[in-house]
Amino acid sequence: MRAAATYLLLGLGAVVTLGPFLLGLATALKSPRQFASEPVLAPPDPPTLANFAELFGERYDFIAPTVVTAQVVAVILAGQLVFSVFAAYAFARLRFPGRDALFWVYLATLMVPQIVTIIPLYALFSDLGIRNTFWALVLPYVFGHPYGIFLLREYFRGIPGDLLDAAKLDGAGTLRILWHVVVPVSRPILATLSIITVVTHWNNFLWPLVITSGRQWQVLTVATSALQSQYNSNWTIVMAATTIAILPLMILFLVFQRHVVRSITITGFR
Repeated sequence: MRAAATYLLLGLGAVVTLGPFLLGLATALKSPRQFASEPVLAPPDPPTLANFAELFGERYDFIAPTVVTAQVVAVILAGQLVFSVFAAYAFARLRFPGRDALFWVYLATLMVPQIVTIIPLYALFSDLGIRNTFWALVLPYVFGHPYGIFLLREYFRGIPGDLLDAAKLDGAGTLRILWHVVVPVSRPILATLSIITVVTHWNNFLWPLVITSGRQWQVLTVATSALQSQYNSNWTIVMAATTIAILPLMILFLVFQRHVVRSITITGFR
């Protein structure tokens, strides 16, 4: 009975969690006529891809926001990984005056809401003349994030010191130890950080909405929001856009889920 109750609760949780996604996908596969004439929970009959084709047609042109979002995420991901690895290794393994105090002050910036920094960042980027540009979308995030640096620092501190000392005895310098010893054994946590970074910035909405205007540098979240406000009655198109925005993240998680689980359950060493 206890096992049955557990599975029942898990099943209800799965329905509550997956229900909105499945409902959105079903709506995206319906024709506007069927959506307007039948109950919301009715399955698509027959399923159609016309909404997706129309979404990427000349009227809505969702190709450009998809490409811009992918470019922004790729640049931010590369920057976050490189600079976070450098900073985390320095805070974890290098010794210098004020290291711990500097780290905790930097980590305390996690307590500052994003909305507090938007106006100063907007004024700064406007004065620099880079508002509504690609670099305006990536510069606030490309040099690392306190959470990512904290995550890597804690993992790097768990690497046995004997492993690093052996590399030093072989004549390896700091950079060589970092890239040939620390990074290879940290692949699970780097995969986790990569997924967190991609999901966070693929879904980023507020900063792109504030710093860009027009369609040239419009990202997926802003394009979907504009779609809802302009064509509020055409929910099949809106759900098709939402499905397109969610699908890459689901594929990413399915591909790298074992790395995420491994980074949580083990430290990488026996």
